Amino acid sequence: MSFQPNIHNSQPLANMNVKKKNTFWREFLRHKGLLALAAPGLLFVLIFNYVPMLGLVLAFKDFNFRKGIWGSDWVGLDNFKFFFTSDAALQVTRNTIVLNFIFILLTNVVAIAFALMLFELSRRAVKLYQTTLFFPYFLSWVVVSYVTYALLNPQMGVINHLLQQFGFDEINWYMEAKYWPFILSLAYLWKNVGYSTLIFYTGLMSIDKSLYEAASIDGASKWQQVRSISIPLLSPLITLITLLQVGKIFYSDFGMFYFLTADSGALYATTDVIDTYVYRALRVSGDTGMATAIGLYQSLVGFVLVVTVNFIVRKFNKENAIF
Repeated sequence: MSFQPNIHNSQPLANMNVKKKNTFWREFLRHKGLLALAAPGLLFVLIFNYVPMLGLVLAFKDFNFRKGIWGSDWVGLDNFKFFFTSDAALQVTRNTIVLNFIFILLTNVVAIAFALMLFELSRRAVKLYQTTLFFPYFLSWVVVSYVTYALLNPQMGVINHLLQQFGFDEINWYMEAKYWPFILSLAYLWKNVGYSTLIFYTGLMSIDKSLYEAASIDGASKWQQVRSISIPLLSPLITLITLLQVGKIFYSDFGMFYFLTADSGALYATTDVIDTYVYRALRVSGDTGMATAIGLYQSLVGFVLVVTVNFIVRKFNKENAIF
């Protein structure tokens, strides 16, 4: 008994596929202007974010410039073992996570507070304070490092001069690792709080003003309006920003950790992070495979953290989750 295809049932399916294709091209032509506008950005992301992923194969190879990427010898997980079996692996991982967590928490809390204060000011005053807060964001860490050195110089620094005036002993800041988590946190906050404040202030500007007017008529104080209107309606933006920052918690601002500390070996106990460790290892040994392996390690852990935090957020509020 031979099998006979059901022509009547397959015909509607074929028609449906044709309709889907026609709908796709119709929508494509309809939004061709927007797609053309987005094309340069998409092309940039494709070239600089996705094409380089082919180079991740170096994490599993003993890279040799003569043999090239594909011709180099396969070494499996040896590049990962080199990092995880080293004495500095635990230290740099701990420093990276702890310092970045402090940066995220401190910057977001202060930025939200500043955004709420700016929201209460007039437009003219907002422009003045907004420019003042945002200006440090454009400064290079090289420039900031010179300013920091002028403040912390052991012999002629402003801070040591003030300590002497008040009867305290001088501190050799670039030899005392215990002070640097606070110094780095303050420097990061000073440089980045203006950018975060602008984002949260923009979020506040999108809130319907009638909600505040109704709350004011009902006798709600400013603090009650912040607690019941501003913070709840700003929470999706806060969650989004935090999730994106958590995804990069294993990546550190190399310029800050390298230039601000003057790459002082005495400070490595609290300031050496994965990025600076990889840079020194690459500069000394030239081991491209090991550097690629650590970069892959950072990316995978960041991805796992984003998925985990997003899963936790979905448990409490699905609307605030990214996916």
